[in-house]
Amino acid sequence: MDLRKIKTLIDLVQESGIAELEITEGEEKVRISRHGTHAPQSITHIAAPMAAAPVPMAAPVEVAPPAAPAAPTGHTLKSPMVGTFYRSPSPGAAAFVEVGQTVTKGQTLCIIEAMKLLNEIESDAAGVVKAVLAENGQPVEYGQPLFIIE
Repeated sequence: MDLRKIKTLIDLVQESGIAELEITEGEEKVRISRHGTHAPQSITHIAAPMAAAPVPMAAPVEVAPPAAPAAPTGHTLKSPMVGTFYRSPSPGAAAFVEVGQTVTKGQTLCIIEAMKLLNEIESDAAGVVKAVLAENGQPVEYGQPLFIIE
């Protein structure tokens, strides 16, 4: 089993939240298990024994989870409703705000469409936009962080 397949299986275990996955492909066997929520995963690769002599089991390989990038600090503007997030007033128009732009309290930052109504979301703090945390045209949940303003 090649390394790309094993990496795909690791990603599958991480995304699905399952505790253990065991795959047999031909004479090869791979077991990926997760212990706890943030602990490294162990991978055991077992080659099928030959008829004459058993092959010893390979030692588990520890895979550390990738380090999360440092999140910008500052005031977090959260979504006041469930809906679809839009950065601009219409398709093809410029975004209301860009990262690095100074905003004032009450300035429109985005639109959230909910039940065919377009709701302008205004800044509740003055400062500089450090990050836009939602993707244009994607659904957002109530309380989901949308912007970091410092």
